Amino acid sequence: MTADGAPLLRSILFSAALSACALCLASWSIETDHSTEETHGLFEIREEARRFISQENAKGPQQWEVLEPNLKTLVPRCAVPLETQWTPKSLGRSKPSVMVICTAAVPNSVMKDWDVHVPVERKPKAE
Repeated sequence: MTADGAPLLRSILFSAALSACALCLASWSIETDHSTEETHGLFEIREEARRFISQENAKGPQQWEVLEPNLKTLVPRCAVPLETQWTPKSLGRSKPSVMVICTAAVPNSVMKDWDVHVPVERKPKAE
């Protein structure tokens, strides 16, 4: 191919790679992001937040709904059971969230513990 065709070839290859990447991302969701030997899945993190909110909803009139954690979150697998609590206001978050906490991650070179903030919102009042 001549030098004149090189930009066209690059453009075609870039478009093909972008399309393949979009298809891959479209098939990914929190529902499919389960824990592996190395990472803790967002599905399990969200489910832990849902258990916490279910207990909180049973306590009183305020009813909460769990939203999705930040999809960019990647944390090592937790070696101990996860803990949950309301995210303290002192951390400066603008909206309510549940803090899912790992006090001991499996040995890795990145972090020994972590916490993920899962946003929540009030359920609309039933009429």
